[in-house]
Amino acid sequence: MSEPQQPTELMVCVKCLRGLDKPEEGQRPGEILFDNLKTAEMPEGVKLTPVECLQNCDQGVSMVLRGGAKRWTYVYGNLHEVSHLDVILDGASRYHATTDGVIPWRERPEHFKRNCIARIPPEAT
Repeated sequence: MSEPQQPTELMVCVKCLRGLDKPEEGQRPGEILFDNLKTAEMPEGVKLTPVECLQNCDQGVSMVLRGGAKRWTYVYGNLHEVSHLDVILDGASRYHATTDGVIPWRERPEHFKRNCIARIPPEAT
């Protein structure tokens, strides 16, 4: 019997400025991305979570995909708050479908191939 699939957490940095000056009024690009994803239909098994800062402020909006102690965790950057919604949702769905968090290279969204900031190994057993 296989173990139940751990949920996938899609964390979006809501403080990201995408290299812009802090807006006097209105939202930061990271907040806009989070709000846009919040109104989108999340893939099954994916939970959207805001985070305060991923320390990648000048490299576009950043996000994390993690799925429990047995999967690799990925940090992605250079995301745009409007034009990358489909890429993020597709990548989150593909990540969730894995047992180890590794999306086969040829199946990764192109943006994920070129904008991975970090890959964090699963916990040692």
